[in-house]
This record gives sequence, C-alpha cells and structure tokens, in this order.
Amino acid sequence: MDRLLNAMTVFSLVLIALVLASVRRAHIRVEFSVSWLAASLVLLGLSRFPALLLWLSHFLGIADVALALVLTVFCIFLVVFYRFSVIISDLKDANIALTQRLAIVEYELQSLDGRR
Repeated sequence: MDRLLNAMTVFSLVLIALVLASVRRAHIRVEFSVSWLAASLVLLGLSRFPALLLWLSHFLGIADVALALVLTVFCIFLVVFYRFSVIISDLKDANIALTQRLAIVEYELQSLDGRR
C-alpha cells in the first residue's frame, strides 16, 4: 500500500509540475488549469494522509483501501472530463453563433455592394 501511495504522490506532483509548466508556456489557459490543479491536490492529499483514505474507504463501504483510492481517482478525473465537455459544448455553440453572425454581415456587405 505504501508503494501505491508513494506512486500516487509522485504522479500528483508530476501533474502539478506539468500543469504549471503548461500555464507558463501558454499551452493551457489559467481557467482550465484550475481543474487539473485541484484534482492533483486532492490526489496529493489522499496519498499523503492515509487516515483520510481509510475514512473514505469506510465511508464508501469498500474493504480494500487501494480500491477506494483507484475509485476516487477515477471519479475525480471523471468530474474534470465532464467539466471540459461542458466547456467544449459552450465553445461549439458560441462558434456556431459567431459563424451565423459573420454570414449575416457578409450578406449585408454584398447587398450594399450590389446597390452601388
């Protein structure tokens, strides 16, 4: 179990470093990095405080603490992916609206040129 917790600690620290480096290089926007940083901090907290992980496994009714950790990791990343799906859907809707507005402006410009 200690190996798993140590591996989770390393994983969460690497994830934090990658997100911060991506923000620094402007590969990822700050508002999107917050989800990843929050997820990695939760994983770091769970991996460094085994009592919290033990409480979580008892709360969920799971006998194996390692399984509770894996389930928690899965749920955290599922929430992050859901948040990004919502953001992508909003961006797609905004892109469609922008395309329609551009088409209206182009039509009006062509009709103005046709009147001259």
